[in-house]
Amino acid sequence: MDNFHLINNEKLTFKTVFNIMKNGEKLTLSEEAQQQIVKCRDYLDKRMATDDSPIYGINTGFGALYNKSISFEDLGKLQENLVMSHASGTGEEVPTEVVKLMLLLKIQSLSYGHSGVQLVTVQRLIDFFNEGVFPVVYQLGSLGASGDLAPLAHMSLPLLGKGEVYYKGEKRPAGEVLKEKNWEPVLLQSKEGLALLNGTQFMSAFGIYTVLKLFRLSDMADIIGALSLDAFDGRIEPFYEGLHTLRHHLGQIQTAARFREILDGSEIIRQHKEHVQDPYSFRCIPQVHGATKDAINHVASVFSEEMNAVTDNPTIFPDEDVIVSGGNFHGQPLALALDYLAIAAAEIGNISERRTYQLIGGKRGLPSFLVANPGLNSGFMIPQYTAASIVSQNKQLCTPASVDSIVSSQGQEDHVSMGANAATKVYRVMMNLRRILAIELFNAAQALEFRRPLKTSPYLEEFLEKYRKLVPFVEHDKIMHDEIEKSIAFLQEVEYALPEALIPGI
Repeated sequence: MDNFHLINNEKLTFKTVFNIMKNGEKLTLSEEAQQQIVKCRDYLDKRMATDDSPIYGINTGFGALYNKSISFEDLGKLQENLVMSHASGTGEEVPTEVVKLMLLLKIQSLSYGHSGVQLVTVQRLIDFFNEGVFPVVYQLGSLGASGDLAPLAHMSLPLLGKGEVYYKGEKRPAGEVLKEKNWEPVLLQSKEGLALLNGTQFMSAFGIYTVLKLFRLSDMADIIGALSLDAFDGRIEPFYEGLHTLRHHLGQIQTAARFREILDGSEIIRQHKEHVQDPYSFRCIPQVHGATKDAINHVASVFSEEMNAVTDNPTIFPDEDVIVSGGNFHGQPLALALDYLAIAAAEIGNISERRTYQLIGGKRGLPSFLVANPGLNSGFMIPQYTAASIVSQNKQLCTPASVDSIVSSQGQEDHVSMGANAATKVYRVMMNLRRILAIELFNAAQALEFRRPLKTSPYLEEFLEKYRKLVPFVEHDKIMHDEIEKSIAFLQEVEYALPEALIPGI
């Protein structure tokens, strides 16, 4: 039996979105949402039938063509032309999981009854979501103001029976799939194309998807960092509770507590240490990991507001008999947050690679490059190169997009957010972070074997036991790419098993 999420005026939260996506919940419109949509559409129809004064994007052209009047008879054609002409994206395809989020966010935004769309239009978007019909959308083309025009145009094309979709894992012409499902193409009415294309749902979907992943990757970084700490014969004192309460930062306090929890019962952490201090990449984990946790939570609060917002233009207020042409589509709040998120995620990778570097350095009783016979064997020399290369790419990807702007539409759209580029960048940073953490895990697991017969904590021993089912101890040189890929796959699998409590209720 299908689980359903009711689209209504209750606030979407990250936890709600996580459950919708993880559990494959389907969507249905509440009676309240249906009434709001119909009320706004009826108001707009009556307004257009009795008032021929220019209203941007409804009976005028778009962008720099705002002063071109459109006849009443052509209002629907105007919207169809808008969708087709704005479907100008290119580059890599957007992952279907992100497209699914785009659909959810657009449905939520249209459901508030301020956009003037037909009920049938919203219902068809719900059909796409529920039946797994995912429009083919491209990553390049949005300036992050006037909304994510090109990506949302590609998302909207299949409503008209145009463009392409993924259905049951196969890319097909949208018209074919509509016929197969006995769905008639939607005939757009006044303002509808603009309501579909204006909005921040492309950058929002990438941002929300990335935040959901980073909640979990942040915890994975703590688990792997704790494993590296024990493998390096590190000290527990830098994780002392009182030290962190003196500084007050919540993420730092939480990280130190998590490490104490993970390492509880470790024989290695309790043994006498010859060294009195650890390198920063171990000693400052609470400060670095904690700062990233705080950053993720801040960015989540920004996106929590955006996922419940109306971001198309113009905005209709039926009760006040007002239609306002404004700028809610401008992505500046998201662009700034996304750039911040990229930096925060990259720093987790940065300090992770430094721990990997320390583990292969032949220090504290560990063999050079973590093999018993270095020289004949290069061992773990080059996986660290790989991690360093990825870390460097992440640093390059952290060049902020939000400080850029390029004039478009003959000067009418003279400041844009570049939030879409910020969104696709942070997605890449997040994917790279998983790879960096996987390489650290690969090294830390190898290093820990040289501490035997001592054991790490029961928590980490259980974690290692699962990992060793995929990635064995390396005795002699082998193709390390294969082991790294298996380590990445392991992290992906473990991420889904982490507790839902890691997702905040905001």
